[in-house]
Amino acid sequence: MTLAAVLALTTACSFGPPDPDVAGQPPNLPTPSVSAGPDSAAERAAAVTVLAKRLEVPWGMAFLPDGGALVTERDTARILRVGPETDAEGLKVVEVQRLSEPEPGGDGGLLGIAVSPKFDRDETVFVYYSTAKDNRVAKLKLKGKPQPILTGIPRSRNDNGGQLAFGPDGFLYVTTGDGTTAGTNAQNPKSLGGKILRITAAGKPAPGNPVKDSPVWSSGHRNVQGIAWDAGKRMYAGESGQKIKGELNLIQKGKNYGWPAVDGDGTDAKFTNPLVSWPIEDSYCSSVAVLESMIATACLQGQRLWMVDVTGNGTLLGRPHALLEGEYGRLRGLIAAPDGSFWVSTSNQEDGGEPGPDDDMIIRLVFSDGGAGRS
Repeated sequence: MTLAAVLALTTACSFGPPDPDVAGQPPNLPTPSVSAGPDSAAERAAAVTVLAKRLEVPWGMAFLPDGGALVTERDTARILRVGPETDAEGLKVVEVQRLSEPEPGGDGGLLGIAVSPKFDRDETVFVYYSTAKDNRVAKLKLKGKPQPILTGIPRSRNDNGGQLAFGPDGFLYVTTGDGTTAGTNAQNPKSLGGKILRITAAGKPAPGNPVKDSPVWSSGHRNVQGIAWDAGKRMYAGESGQKIKGELNLIQKGKNYGWPAVDGDGTDAKFTNPLVSWPIEDSYCSSVAVLESMIATACLQGQRLWMVDVTGNGTLLGRPHALLEGEYGRLRGLIAAPDGSFWVSTSNQEDGGEPGPDDDMIIRLVFSDGGAGRS
């Protein structure tokens, strides 16, 4: 495994020293300077290692109990297993299966994947994919046939949502896109489009949802493709595809995030403003991940990670900072690994991308002064 880059990040995060890399060799990093506070100009070093190469639009990532990850490819409808074994190029990549049910097109296809919290017992994973008429969630045992548990999510060329993740409460959260150019689904409580949904492993509305017998957890979204939780069980989500602003939102039960009436910050009290927003040309972000007090989102058009520090109660601390800007092209997938590092996937093998010979890639991000790389 080769060290691809050493980068500098300005941030207020504070962590301990990294342990050895996945392949057993500690990254050779410079001694970082000490940050004086959230707005200081002090730099903190970060290292990037290429884990896997020559993938085709990797989309969802989810870790297995043994430390390996399942990765979906949007257009090929393949489920790959990445690691924990290594080979000459990095982590070993093996095709687990290729699904026949997804119908790729535009931003649709095989999208999110989540591993059951009871995987050691039930060997079940969950996938989100597009068909000719809708988006849907299905469960399967690897190499088995998907069994749909939630159907009828609006499908469009670009706004399909697609992220899956089990929350701290044990329920499955599903992100959906509005699925219309006018934004008519996001404010329609009877539509599954433009929502974050909360369901059981059987696909039923989870107990405690804002409206009984409805899977809707939050509404007013254009196209959520990333969700993650911090140690305080606060939920964060990225908003992709809006016309003016990309958003990072603190998601709360039953709240309405304003699309299409609001793009970025607004003044209507019935809508919840974003935690932070960026011009769409600098963002258009997808996945979200959390490392201690740091929230990160991976951006497609912005070709960077945006890093945000939050306080103990989830409010913004200091200024957002960009990392990997222009270094690897379009970034889509982002997940916190069991060892505390970030895994990031590129999305250059698609419209708008300029693929290099090794694209698409999965890279590992380690902060020199801690958190990442810790067992």
